[in-house]
Amino acid sequence: MAKKKDNPKSKPVSGSPMDMGLLQQITRLMTENDLNTVDVRDGDKRVILKRGAMIAPSGSSGFVPQYAPVAPHPGLPSGAPTTPGSEESNLISIKSPMVGTFYSSSSPDAKPFVAVGSQVEEETDVCIIEAMKVFNNIKAECRGTIAKILVENGATVEFGQVLFMVTPS
Repeated sequence: MAKKKDNPKSKPVSGSPMDMGLLQQITRLMTENDLNTVDVRDGDKRVILKRGAMIAPSGSSGFVPQYAPVAPHPGLPSGAPTTPGSEESNLISIKSPMVGTFYSSSSPDAKPFVAVGSQVEEETDVCIIEAMKVFNNIKAECRGTIAKILVENGATVEFGQVLFMVTPS
């Protein structure tokens, strides 16, 4: 039997527990299958790969994903950050915790979880975001009244995109 030669690209780099060959394979699979995020765990080791522009935050050796804003549906507010002194500066934003498809109700024939004027508590479900065939209920995580809904049912949302504006109570 011939002994297989070690591939230097697959060896951990400078004592790092990360297998560069495996990371390259995962990256290639992400591209080939149009995946935006892959989260791999092995015991206490974890790697999260996200496609898109990356920048290093100040004072950190890690990377933070930066996403371009998604154009709103015609007729919907932009969801742009508010500036101090604007009428929206006292509102709380509920942001998408992931990339996926926004659903305002649990099924097409059900009424929406919330509407403008709905009272919400920290544990109130405000929408569902589907990501990779998994339906994730999104909680308000604040108390108040829904002031604006910035996303249309069935729209694709990005990580960190503002979904709702809430008047705190």
